Amino acid sequence: MTILALGALALLSGGCVKRVLSIQTAPPGALVWLNDREIGRTPVDVQFVHYGTYDVRIEHRGYEPLSTSAKVSAPWWDLPGPDFFAELVPAEIRSENEFLFVLEPRRDDPDELEERARGVRAGVMAEIEGE
Repeated sequence: MTILALGALALLSGGCVKRVLSIQTAPPGALVWLNDREIGRTPVDVQFVHYGTYDVRIEHRGYEPLSTSAKVSAPWWDLPGPDFFAELVPAEIRSENEFLFVLEPRRDDPDELEERARGVRAGVMAEIEGE
């Protein structure tokens, strides 16, 4: 009877699933926004509730800003159905998703910027003339 009571207590006390999104950048120290909410400087970990696609914006002095997205997928045990039993495990279970973003050095040289603009213009003109 005692074993049955302890088993029931263990099931009722259940653990929890801790969902963590880890973002790192090369170089580190970049400021990160997740869905337009500032979450800190890299390396940074943030807990989340829902799996899916998140908008990521990263800025670092001396590097090009980066706007992208990160798809966070659920492990099989955290999908609808098995997740019920995962929540009953009497321990903390972690679902970790890690992303590394490599930043490009900022290209502020005026001569290089003018050369890139000429290249873009030439490409557009070639497409217009080819139509």
